[in-house]
Amino acid sequence: MPATPAWPPKSLPRLFVRSPLSEGGHVDLDAAQANYLGNVMRLGVGAELLVFDGSSGEWLARVAEAGKKRMTLAVEGRTREPETIPDVWLAFAPVKRAQTDWLVEKATELGVARLIPVMTQRTVAERVRLERLEAIAIEAAEQCGRTRLPDIAGPIGLGAFLTQRDQTRRLYFADEQGGEAAKESFVEGPALILTGPEGGFTDEERALIRGAPNSVAVSLGPRILRAETAALASLAAYMAIAGDWATY
Repeated sequence: MPATPAWPPKSLPRLFVRSPLSEGGHVDLDAAQANYLGNVMRLGVGAELLVFDGSSGEWLARVAEAGKKRMTLAVEGRTREPETIPDVWLAFAPVKRAQTDWLVEKATELGVARLIPVMTQRTVAERVRLERLEAIAIEAAEQCGRTRLPDIAGPIGLGAFLTQRDQTRRLYFADEQGGEAAKESFVEGPALILTGPEGGFTDEERALIRGAPNSVAVSLGPRILRAETAALASLAAYMAIAGDWATY
């Protein structure tokens, strides 16, 4: 007797939609989404897919209407409740565009709740395109099965970041010059990880960060890491020690 197939099939396409989802509801896709599903994925009327709106979980939907530049989905039922993610934020100094894009993509896959671009004295990126980073996070969430999107804050200078942050949220400073071992530093609870730019923080910046209330300097090991590697290594270490990897 053949095994009962999993429902819904994991191979179904996943799509983020901005409209609130509910059983029996309908969603009109924008032209880009309709083109992707109709012309790239070749989905026609009756085809199934999974959709999520960032707040209500994941839903099974079916193509109800399809045209050249339009498509309407009928929402049939919820397949997953909204995910619970650790309350961990990642503040990072933007690097070159390709590396920043990769950082945002992988941080989304790792389960970060919020991303904060922090401008430092050695930051090489002159501008941060939030719409581009949001699009990258959406695509990563569609691919990795997340039902919530990370919040992406606007860029902020290091000084303002330190003075405006919520001091009850522990600040983990990934200090390239050394600190406490990660396994002894990361603990459960609201967390904010800060990583630096190419070339690292200046001595003045390091002193400011180390002197900030409720901050802990964390070592990232014996090797020199690229800025984007340090950000993702810090996040992965937190997830393994104090996040949802520790109990999954």
